Amino acid sequence: MIVVTGATGNIGRPLTRALAEAGEQVTAVSRHPAAVPDGVRHQVADLAEPAGLRPALAGAKSLFLLLSGDLHAVGAHPADIVAEAAGSGVRRIVLLSTLGVVTRPFGATRIAMRELEDTVRESGLEWAVLRPGGFASNALWWAESVRARRVVAAPFGDTGVPVIDPADIAAVAAACLLEDRYTGGEYELTGPEVITPRGQTEALAAALGEPVAFHELTRDEARTAMARSMPAELADDTLDIVGNPSPAELRVSPDVERVLGRAPRPFADWAARNVAAFR
Repeated sequence: MIVVTGATGNIGRPLTRALAEAGEQVTAVSRHPAAVPDGVRHQVADLAEPAGLRPALAGAKSLFLLLSGDLHAVGAHPADIVAEAAGSGVRRIVLLSTLGVVTRPFGATRIAMRELEDTVRESGLEWAVLRPGGFASNALWWAESVRARRVVAAPFGDTGVPVIDPADIAAVAAACLLEDRYTGGEYELTGPEVITPRGQTEALAAALGEPVAFHELTRDEARTAMARSMPAELADDTLDIVGNPSPAELRVSPDVERVLGRAPRPFADWAARNVAAFR
């Protein structure tokens, strides 16, 4: 049995499907009831209360651990989830971390994530750590304005990073859960090329077959909008990266290709597969 937390999200959904298609027994964990692929067991649980995971973890051999937003906040104790997994007999944990623990290691959320990485490494379990950069799916923040006005509103229009398709993160996670050769590894996951918000807008327009305008927001405007759906500190962290990426954040990592044997998907591929959200 493999347990997937965050199973209804942009990574958990394709990961759950890939594991089920590989013939694995899968328990999909989310905070709310949700549809899952045929043959997959669903368990409602809140990761902020790790003891509630025990029914899902019973009999599990592996755990994909993706933290919800509140577990990045000061005072959260995600290490308790690792303890619950170890106590339940789980043998392997694949942790979704962030590239920021390497590129910007001193922010509070990244310090906490680094501590969680250390907890996983020191747990006595088999482990792998995934460190993605920016997600292609963050473009869904623009979906409403594109549907209503055919406009993308974003800051730093001509500053890009190599955003990664969440489906590629899921594919790497599946490999780490299923194959012993990837345990003990830390994988930096990026897309195949640097792309700017203006370039993403052009890719969305191509997918839609219609013009989409680009409107550049100030940093303050963007922070206000982002803070509605994430901790303000995390919004600031994100804006620091997308507004002034370091050389390490501009680097295209070889790790997706190293694990999957193919190049990561470009943003245009993600846009074409998700174009319905923008129509």
